[in-house]
Amino acid sequence: MASKSTPSTSSRPNFTGVNAAFKDKGKPMELRLSNMVAAKAISDAVRTSLGPRGMDKMIQTSKGEVIVTNDGATILKSIQALHPAAKMLVDLSAAQDVEAGDGTTSVVVLAGSLLGAAEKMLEKGIHPTIVAESFLRASAKAVEYLEEISTPIVSQYSSTLAPIAVDAVSRLVTPTSSNVDLRDVRIVKKVGGTIEDTELVEGVVLNQTCVAAAGGPTRMEKAKIAIIQFQLSAPKPDMDNTVVINDYRQMDKVIKEGRQYLLNLCKKIKKANCNVLLIQKSILRDAVDEIALNFLKRLNIVVVKDVERDEINFLSKSLGCKPIADIDAFTEDKLGYADLLEEREDNDVKVVRITGIKNRGRTVSILAMGSNSLVVEETERSLHDALCVVRCLVKKRALIGGGGAPEIHVSRLLSQHAQSLKGMEAYCFQAYADALEVIPTTLAENAGLNPIAIVTELRNRHALGERNAGINVRKGLISNILEEEVVQPLLVTTSAIELATETVCLLLKIDDYVQAR
Repeated sequence: MASKSTPSTSSRPNFTGVNAAFKDKGKPMELRLSNMVAAKAISDAVRTSLGPRGMDKMIQTSKGEVIVTNDGATILKSIQALHPAAKMLVDLSAAQDVEAGDGTTSVVVLAGSLLGAAEKMLEKGIHPTIVAESFLRASAKAVEYLEEISTPIVSQYSSTLAPIAVDAVSRLVTPTSSNVDLRDVRIVKKVGGTIEDTELVEGVVLNQTCVAAAGGPTRMEKAKIAIIQFQLSAPKPDMDNTVVINDYRQMDKVIKEGRQYLLNLCKKIKKANCNVLLIQKSILRDAVDEIALNFLKRLNIVVVKDVERDEINFLSKSLGCKPIADIDAFTEDKLGYADLLEEREDNDVKVVRITGIKNRGRTVSILAMGSNSLVVEETERSLHDALCVVRCLVKKRALIGGGGAPEIHVSRLLSQHAQSLKGMEAYCFQAYADALEVIPTTLAENAGLNPIAIVTELRNRHALGERNAGINVRKGLISNILEEEVVQPLLVTTSAIELATETVCLLLKIDDYVQAR
C-alpha cells in the first residue's frame, strides 16, 4: 500500500543548511510585529493624502485652531503618536522634509509598505538581519536604477514648476551653488484677496504696518532706513522703585525732563539723515511712546514698530543696513538706502513695501494672500513645498517622471535582478520590488481609478519598453508622463527610498523594548 504524502501546512520555503528557517523566541517576534502594526497604522493614516487627488485632513490643535492640509509632514507633526515605532515614522517624515522638502507622504507610505513586505519575510522564517541587509542592498540598487533614467536639468522644464518658487530660488542661486538657504526667502502672510493675489515682491515686504497714530507719514521717497534695537520711550529703572512727588512743579519737571530726553533721541536720529525707523519689539517697556511718535512726525520720519527679533537678520541682510543697539552708535554708515517705502492698501489689506533697495542682499520676499487664515496657511505650506522642490534641483540637478513611473520601472528591474540571486536574498529583493508598487497603487486609488487594472496595465507598458509610462490622474489613464510634463526632482525619490529603507531596517533590528523610569 502506497504511503500518502502529507501536504505542508506552512507557506515557508524549504530552506536547508545555511538558509535553514529562523525560529525566533516568542517575545522578540511579538515585539517586531507590535512595532510593525504601530508604524503601519501611521502609514495608513496619511496614505489617502498621497498625490494630486489626495484627500485633505482636518486637524484640531490643542489650542483649538483648525488646520486643513494634505501635506504629510504637517499632518504627522500634529499627530500625537505614543508608540515609539510610530514616532519613528513621524521623525522619518520630518527628515524627508529637511532633506528634500517634498515627498513627505510618499516616504511614510513607502515605509509602511516595506514593513508589510518585511513581515511576510519574517513569517517565512528568514532572519531579520538578512532581511535588513537585503533591503539596504535593494535600496542602493533602486537609487542606481533611478539615476540611470534621470535627465539632467535644462531650463525648458521651468515653466512646469510654480513660477513664483522658480523665480525666488533663481534669485538666490549662483551657477556654482550646491544648496539654497530657504531662510533667505520670507513668506509674509496676509488675510485678504485670493490665492491668485500671491506674488513675488521686487524688494522687501514687512509683516508690520506704519504707525499712523500720531499722524506720521506712511510714504517716503529716497528712504534712508535704520533698524534700531533700543526704545524710544522714557527710561525705567531695573527694579520697582516708587518716587513720591508732593509738588506739582516737581511733577512738571519730571514730564519736561522726559520730553527733553525723547527730543534729544529724535534729534540725533534726524541728524544722521535717517527718515525711516524700524523699531525692534520690546518686552520690558514700550518700544516707542506717544510723545516720541509726535516728535518723529514733526521731523517727517516714518515709523514701523514691533519688528520681531528673528526678523532683524533677514531685514538687515535685505536692506543692506546694520542693526543699531544704542543711540550713541547711530551713524549714517549704518543706514540702508531705498528708492521708495510706501504703505499700500491691496484688497483691504495694508502692506508696507520697500522697493529700489541699494546694496541689496540675496534675499526674496513673497506676499501670500488668501480669503481666510486656513487658506493663507495652506498657501504658505504649498509655497514652501514648491520652494523645496526647486531647491532639490539645485542640490541634485536632475529630473525624473512622476505618476508612479519611476517606482514601477525600479520594481520591474529589481524583480529581474532578484531572479539572478540565490537563497534568501532573492526572496527579500522580490518582496522589496513588490513593496515599491504601493505608490502607483495608492495614486490610482486616490484618483478613484481601479488600482489593479491600472497597475497591471502600467506593468505591461513598462515591460514593452515604455519606461516613461505613468498614471495620468487628470485623464484617468496611462500616458507618457514626460509629455504631460509631470516631473519631479531625482532627489525627492532617491531620498524617500533611502530614508524609508533605513527606518524599516532599524525597526527590524529591534528585538526588545525597555521602558526607563
